Amino acid sequence: MSSAKRLNQTLRNFIEEQPVFFVATAAQDGRVNVSPKGLDTLRVIGDNKILWLNLTGSGNETAAHLRELSRMTLMFCAFNANARILRVYGSARTVHPGDREWADLASHFPVMAGQRQIFELDIDLVQLSCGSGVPVMSFDQQRGTSELLPYYEDMGPHGVRAFWDRKNAVSVDGKNTGI
Repeated sequence: MSSAKRLNQTLRNFIEEQPVFFVATAAQDGRVNVSPKGLDTLRVIGDNKILWLNLTGSGNETAAHLRELSRMTLMFCAFNANARILRVYGSARTVHPGDREWADLASHFPVMAGQRQIFELDIDLVQLSCGSGVPVMSFDQQRGTSELLPYYEDMGPHGVRAFWDRKNAVSVDGKNTGI
């Protein structure tokens, strides 16, 4: 296992090649959250900074956790023949559509129905391991383009906001998400 304080170009390329990544956060107490993410929602914008556009989903644990503790871990895992696991650790903050920074940060991404937050991760540790115990699997396609995005497009902005109020305002542990 090797560690560094920042991403180099090889690791940036590796991140950009992965069709899925995993995010982990935790509050001071309660459950740890680990979620798989995909689609065109992640940007490496420097050796020490990653932006992740978070789409509406069934929960909003990451936002709730970051209101208490800013720590976040992203994990990228190769499922092809070249085994590699990359973990990126750091402090993150949440930017909502109504925040003044939203337009600037959102300009890094295509417009997608259900855009909920952008998480900005300041990297303080990069860890690389072999991943030889991870199975080799093939990637067929992203799911969200045919199911998730049309679902939120059909809701429209007012319907998405109502969904947030019902499903995304409070975490599974009863913590406010700030949405």
